Amino acid sequence: MRAGFASGCALYGILMSVSPPLLYFLSLTYKLILMKKLCLVLGMLLAHAGAHAAPKYIEAPPLAKAVTTPVGEVRGKRLRLPMITWGGDIATILANGGTKKTQSGSLFDKAGISAELVREDAFVRQLERYIAGESPFLRGTVGMLNLASDVLAKDARIKPVVIYQLTWSAGGDALVVKPGIRTAADLRGKTIAVQAYGPHVDYLAKILSDAGLKTSDVKLRWLPDLTGTDNAPMAAFYESDIDAAFTIIPDALALTSGGNTGTGAEDSVKGARILLSTKTANRIISDVYAVRSDYFNANRAKVQSFVGALMQAERELATLVKNRSQRSADYQKIMSQAAALLLDSAQAVSDAEGLYADCEFVGLRGNTQFFTDQNYPRGLGKLNAESQNAFSTMGLTSGGSVLASANWNYGAIEAAIGTDTRSETPRFDQGKVASLVTRKQQTGALSEGELFRFEVFFKPNQKTFAEDLYKDSFDRVISLASTYGGAIITIEGHSDPLGYLRKKSNGEPAVVLGQIKQSAKNLSIGRAQSVRDSIISYANRQSIGLDASQFAVVGHGIGQPATGICNRDPCPPKTEQEWRSNMRVEFRILQVEAEESVFKPLGGG
Repeated sequence: MRAGFASGCALYGILMSVSPPLLYFLSLTYKLILMKKLCLVLGMLLAHAGAHAAPKYIEAPPLAKAVTTPVGEVRGKRLRLPMITWGGDIATILANGGTKKTQSGSLFDKAGISAELVREDAFVRQLERYIAGESPFLRGTVGMLNLASDVLAKDARIKPVVIYQLTWSAGGDALVVKPGIRTAADLRGKTIAVQAYGPHVDYLAKILSDAGLKTSDVKLRWLPDLTGTDNAPMAAFYESDIDAAFTIIPDALALTSGGNTGTGAEDSVKGARILLSTKTANRIISDVYAVRSDYFNANRAKVQSFVGALMQAERELATLVKNRSQRSADYQKIMSQAAALLLDSAQAVSDAEGLYADCEFVGLRGNTQFFTDQNYPRGLGKLNAESQNAFSTMGLTSGGSVLASANWNYGAIEAAIGTDTRSETPRFDQGKVASLVTRKQQTGALSEGELFRFEVFFKPNQKTFAEDLYKDSFDRVISLASTYGGAIITIEGHSDPLGYLRKKSNGEPAVVLGQIKQSAKNLSIGRAQSVRDSIISYANRQSIGLDASQFAVVGHGIGQPATGICNRDPCPPKTEQEWRSNMRVEFRILQVEAEESVFKPLGGG
């Protein structure tokens, strides 16, 4: 993604002028300032041949120790409305009329809102202004709000009420790894660089959890900055003792020679690759607005009007973007205004477009699901619990805090702004997915791109899979499918080879043995299909909509027994346990971002 050099360097200078103690607590947001990336690249291109300055790692004490601002009353008729440098905030700019202060006739103006937009990428500074009463709003991620939970629990007036979900991160963040790390489970025992207090902290925790790991299974090296300095994860990744790093996508692309495998030239690290980005893990980082409890209780109707205006702005923005090929004056205008307010240069339109492309707006339907659907695996309650569990384990919070939500009447909001007309479409081209999986199967490459894998076992002659017996496994598949919506999930059936081995031992001719192999393969495909159908039906009964196009069924027959291969045939099981180990269905979650020429998500939001 191209960056605006002049404005990026200017902004970077401003940020670095902040006092060093505060820099330790800056949550510069994971989507931060793409222009700054170019400054880093240009500088590092000159210095790459020489030694990099060693990064200065920090401790990561609870955020409550960093913020001691006294609680003040909200003041001023014009609301100070924080934004961060992220594509979701372009809709906020549109709602405000495209300028810092609310324009007459804008959506906010019509909703009775008078606001001044302020870009505030330093989350600690946001907290201080929020607590002091300079703004009733907080703008961040669910993870960021949870990191601040102990601070905000000190006074009932400032307890945050989450009022609106803007977007999911759908491509702006990545986990970069060095050679030898092929799956998330391979992170065990490795050293990972991550920005302290930023949204990548819960990104890290979720990936480890899904791989069956705890944060104690890895070594964490905390850094104060997100990007653009020698004290950011990208810079730490050059160190020989760092195995992985969480970065924003421009840094990840630089480290991996454009998202491939690092060659060691320019800014890349030889052998480095992106294990996964939020294009794959597209339901982990959720951007939200929250408001102080005292302000919410006194201004509930105004806050609901604010939410309705944001939803309407999102729709108008989506229409402009959809018709962008026509290069309408309105489209050019809003992107130029967004570039000026988010990137300090009205000419940085392509960068503003890049910010927009890295996020997925959720709209009225998504907000309704996120806040009200108790079964939705990626709702506010589920994300809150994940964050609190992870952060308390790390010693960053005391744990147990629950983020309050506004409990809007979404029917009333819909009546005010109209029905959400966006239709759900399959995210994947099933034909291309099938072709890709078949090619991987034929070349023995299904493990390439693997993120997670687990198995379920069945009994002899079993063809159906009842949810009462497989509920835990089904729940895990639903959670993974919901979290990693940009990955494909293979359901791979395996068959017991004992019958084939007995027939061969009895001297059956090759044609008979071939028929047995084909029959076993057909049976394994049928079992995998039965499992797939059972999972989707189970999810539907809980009103959880799974995208059937995300699943690919594979039948291995007796070709990949758990007992191994001996002289081109399955090794005979020596015990009942070995015999039963071959009767299994295997789930594999595969990242396919590098396969876009063959495979493309459809209707990605």
